[in-house]
Amino acid sequence: MRLISRSLAEGEPVPERCALATPDPERHTAPGRNRSPHIAWTELPTATRSLALVCHDPDAPGQARAVNREDREVPADLPRRDAFLWLLADLDPEVAELAEGACTGGVVLGGRYPPEGPHGSRQGVTDGTDGLAGDAALEGTYYGYAGPCPPWNDAIPHRYVFTLYALDAARLPLAEGFRGRELLAAVHPRVLGWARLTATYSLNPRVPAG
Repeated sequence: MRLISRSLAEGEPVPERCALATPDPERHTAPGRNRSPHIAWTELPTATRSLALVCHDPDAPGQARAVNREDREVPADLPRRDAFLWLLADLDPEVAELAEGACTGGVVLGGRYPPEGPHGSRQGVTDGTDGLAGDAALEGTYYGYAGPCPPWNDAIPHRYVFTLYALDAARLPLAEGFRGRELLAAVHPRVLGWARLTATYSLNPRVPAG
């Protein structure tokens, strides 16, 4: 089983057009184009009935007090957690690929895109929904793809792990608004195979992106 992308390369930085935020020398960050990357698949197990796609950032800070502050840097040894940035269930394996921008292109404040994904798939809710809760201008339920937007003062580049799962079920038992851990729990007993691609990204000008 292989995961292929014309937008991403293993171990290389995510291109800025696929990021939620880009570096800015005066304001630290500027809005990115946030285009979901091209994803394609080959050599699926013969019994595959659907696919699930998960993108997560395993380097999200476990504490927020040092994030995006002028007077300090997020230390490399700070405890980290998983942040889920793209969740797709019930992808038709016969489709063969998702074009760049198929799930997201740009940023829609207050929530973006419906739970229905491309080619009859279903989209989960990204963890950015939690981070923006309480902000009247930004809060909402965010489906679709949330590209890289790590803290601009983080001492490490973040990894963005794209994992495609081949499943023996055509539809997973997930309610609308499912989250990352719910998707993984539903995927686990149905996995026939998986493939993975990891890219990197940083907004800190002192830190190499990859």
